[in-house]
Amino acid sequence: MQTVLNLLNRLAFLAPLATRVTLGLALYHTGLGKWGHLDKVTEFFASLGIPFPAANATFIASLELAGGLFLLAGLGTRLFAFLLACTMVVAILTSDHQALAEKFPADFTDVSSFAYLLFLLWLLFYGPGPISLDWLVSRYWSKRAA
Repeated sequence: MQTVLNLLNRLAFLAPLATRVTLGLALYHTGLGKWGHLDKVTEFFASLGIPFPAANATFIASLELAGGLFLLAGLGTRLFAFLLACTMVVAILTSDHQALAEKFPADFTDVSSFAYLLFLLWLLFYGPGPISLDWLVSRYWSKRAA
């Protein structure tokens, strides 16, 4: 049993890495898609009653695009996880609230913004893991301070 636990501890770096890569790619592609159809996203935001729909559509498209890339690299992970988690909360409260209410409590993880929110919160609280630029920057600054 101890051997299995030791192996799992050595492989623990894979969980935050896989989470960052999966979310990073997904968010990068959704941001790219929003940029490609910014007029439709603006109309959608307006239909939801989101204030300043054009500005918010541009902001969210940019945040998803840049945030996805930053998550992939593991740079500014906690900052981008926080900002993107905020966008998922807004998505749940505006466009996904009906789907979430219909599936709760049986299968509410089927709502993608809720699943993204859970993974983003995990990254926010537990960090990017050792295979990340955040980890390298942290190591550099700790050596420099010593």
